Amino acid sequence: MNAAFTPSRIAASLGILVVFLAGWEWGPGLFGVQAYIIPPLSAVVDGLLEMFVTDKLWMHIWITTLEVVAGFILGSLLGMVGGYALGLSVTAEVVLSPYILALQIAPKVAFAPLFVLWFGFGVEPRILIAVLIVFFPVLINVMTAVRNIDPDLINLARSFKASRMQVFWKIQVPASMPPMFAGLRIGATLAVIGVAVGEFAGGNSGVGYLIVLTAGSAETPKVFAAIFVLTMIGIFAYWLVIFVESRVLHYMPSREHRGF
Repeated sequence: MNAAFTPSRIAASLGILVVFLAGWEWGPGLFGVQAYIIPPLSAVVDGLLEMFVTDKLWMHIWITTLEVVAGFILGSLLGMVGGYALGLSVTAEVVLSPYILALQIAPKVAFAPLFVLWFGFGVEPRILIAVLIVFFPVLINVMTAVRNIDPDLINLARSFKASRMQVFWKIQVPASMPPMFAGLRIGATLAVIGVAVGEFAGGNSGVGYLIVLTAGSAETPKVFAAIFVLTMIGIFAYWLVIFVESRVLHYMPSREHRGF
């Protein structure tokens, strides 16, 4: 067993989960909260099971998952390319940074209806929103990592007649990998948010669409169930990035050796 996952830590985590679930099931009734505001856990579970039968939940999960994967991959690739470009070139950073920053500051929710007007009610607007949200954290992490590489290390490589491409692939890319994966972890969860925002804006498929549909008909248990499904998609995406990171960065010290 991984040294970080000791029996006491696992028991503590499971204990918190049990308390949370018990509070969710019986807490609203004890405090007089109406079920249409916060339904008990059992009602949410029933709503989830009903959605698989009546609302074709599996189909919507599949569509949302594909949109999240596409938005995450495209946004990450653009972020990596932009991060390396800005990190390696001061000129590119000075020229492009103001526009990239303006794009990041602009509220992504405002782009959703605009993308729907441009591209219709298909998957394209949702993927584009995810791309915009994922792009910036990956770019910043990669650019910062490249900027912080010890210049003496690069000068040493050049003293041995290393070409610019050799310096890039042998020094700059490996040095940027840990921060890049940190950005990818953030991007994996943000991709779910971006897709959900796109599905809220329009369309007739996806888990976000089900949230709008069930909220409009005041089916609160189903709304909570759909939120739970979106959360699970985000958790799965996050742990998938961690899995890839553990394989790519296998040379890095494991968590149990870092004190946390």
